[in-house]
Amino acid sequence: MSDQVMLESLPLNALDRCDRCGAQAYVRAVLLNGGELMFCAHHGKEYAEKLKGVAARIIDESKKLVEAPAI
Repeated sequence: MSDQVMLESLPLNALDRCDRCGAQAYVRAVLLNGGELMFCAHHGKEYAEKLKGVAARIIDESKKLVEAPAI
């Protein structure tokens, strides 16, 4: 398994930071050229349309930010 495929399959965690502002990353864009960009939920939404043109895959984990309903 290549390093890139292994990284893509790992969930984002608190150590993964937004390439734009440094906040915790919730969006990973695997680029067509083999690179990778990570964004916080805010910047992931801001750049979503532009990323679609250059990304082979976009993993959006921003649903982690939604609070669980009270029981």
